[in-house]
Amino acid sequence: MEFLRWDCHDVAKWIESLGFPHYKACFTENFITGRKLIYVNCIYMPRLGVKDFKDIQVISACVRELLGITETLWSRSIADPQRDAMSLFLERKSQTGEQADSLTYQQFLDDMEQ
Repeated sequence: MEFLRWDCHDVAKWIESLGFPHYKACFTENFITGRKLIYVNCIYMPRLGVKDFKDIQVISACVRELLGITETLWSRSIADPQRDAMSLFLERKSQTGEQADSLTYQQFLDDMEQ
């Protein structure tokens, strides 16, 4: 999960590698780091300056793929079972601070079992 260590310039390089160099500034000016990518979805991207719907769809799909998330938040029902552990872990890692920095996936899974 190297992407969790990315700064906003690393994210901008990744966006460029996807074929969207014109959106690099949207991500750097909004300080989108690897940890903040968990929040970058179809709802949030227009606020960043990404307005083209097809671009939003492609970037959102690439973000989900990078994060290893297969489900989309808007397709969930309250009757669905709890979200997968990886999604929940990434939400915790998206935060800053010593506790989030030191948290490993195995520690997170162990904490969930308790």
